[in-house]
Amino acid sequence: MPLTATAGSKLRLLVGKVGLDGHDRGAKIIARALRDAGFEVIYTGLHQTPEMVVATAIQEDVDAVSLSILSGAHNTLFPRVIDLLKRAGVSIPVFGGGIIPEDDVSFLRKAGVKAVFTPGTSTQDVIDWVRKNIRPRGAAGVAPKSPPGRPASPSKRSPVRPGGKRRR
Repeated sequence: MPLTATAGSKLRLLVGKVGLDGHDRGAKIIARALRDAGFEVIYTGLHQTPEMVVATAIQEDVDAVSLSILSGAHNTLFPRVIDLLKRAGVSIPVFGGGIIPEDDVSFLRKAGVKAVFTPGTSTQDVIDWVRKNIRPRGAAGVAPKSPPGRPASPSKRSPVRPGGKRRR
């Protein structure tokens, strides 16, 4: 059973495709596997900038961001997302995967990426890692930070339509 942010709500994950990478099969497979495992998943779609991913993560009040990249720009884009999250004053863990050379994994980990999944990793391994390592941002009685004008209470979350749009 997945962790819950509050009674009745699921752990929320954002699956993001940053950069000019036009291949999203892996991201869609991971998004679906996470959803089928009981997590609430928001998928950004292709060609997102780090700024767009961070804005979506904050707006959707996610508990973690998963980035998928095949273009080779991981050493630039993953740290950029982490830096933008820090600048926004939110503590949202970032993990991800794709075509990432083994030599780059330690660089990404030092940059703050919590886990890097490379080709051949099973979706169950990703699900198990999320269950073990991702906690609701409001865990231990600490309210998650919210953008100005948005309630901090995760219990106020509204259902998400396909494509990540909230019902108001």
